[in-house]
Order: sequence, then C-alpha cells, then structure tokens
Amino acid sequence: MKPLTVKSYAFEEGGLMPIRYTARGEDLSPDFELEGIDDHAKSIAITCDDASHPLFTNYNHWVIWNIPVQKVIPEGIPRGATVDRLAGAIQGIAYGRNRYKGPKPPLKALHTYVFTVYVLDCNIDLGSNSRKRDVLNQMEGHVLQQATLTGKFKNL
Repeated sequence: MKPLTVKSYAFEEGGLMPIRYTARGEDLSPDFELEGIDDHAKSIAITCDDASHPLFTNYNHWVIWNIPVQKVIPEGIPRGATVDRLAGAIQGIAYGRNRYKGPKPPLKALHTYVFTVYVLDCNIDLGSNSRKRDVLNQMEGHVLQQATLTGKFKNL
C-alpha cells in the first residue's frame, strides 16, 4: 500500500488546535492536505474522534464520506446532509448532526482529537442518518489507504 500523508494548515500533527476550529470558536472544520493518494482512489471519507473522552472511547464528533478525490479538502465544510461544494459528499450523525462539531471539552481539560482520512476504491451507498460504525462497515474491503492527523485542545 502506498503511504498517505495528511497535513493541515490549521495545526501541526500533535499540536494545539486554534479556537476557530472548536465549538468554543467558529466551529470550522480544518483543511486537509493529502499527499500520495493512490491512483485507484474513487472517494475519501473523514472521521473525527475525541480520543480523551472519559466516558466514551473515541467519541465521534464528525463523519463525512463520498468526498471527491482531491489533494486539498478546504476548511469550513458547511452544515448539511449533503455538501454541494464537495460534489454531494454526505455528512452523517455524530456529536454534530450532519455537520462538523469541533472540540468542546470541559473547562481546563485537555483532549486529543484524531482526524482519520480514508481513501476508498468506491463510493459509500449510505444515507445521511448513518453513523460512523455504519460507514466503517460499508468501507470494509474498500480502504486503499488511511492516515491520521491529531490535534489537541484545552478549554481554558
């Protein structure tokens, strides 16, 4: 498998996420820059999970799939079940319903958020009421590549 690299102009791997990308700020999804996308790629999916949630392991904040193959996924993906500017990509149900819902840990808590980017050899045939587990089940056997970008946020 060809290695996939994920970067963002918003924050560095393992770095602090600026407040604008959190629910305490503008709640914008960060941008993603992908390097080394497989030539057989048909679509991209992204999940965001709170790896530090004290009650729910990897609490899912966002799931989006059927993003067209592209090297740069722009920041600020708008709310909605389908995203016109991403050729009808679908956002499912997570902490945010049909939208990115950024970090919002309790006061003075530092949480770690993991964005996972999946490069797929197909589109996923699921509706916008689907959850991360549904998407992961549909992706089984179709993931060409995956990579993560981790950010941290401390609610002061």
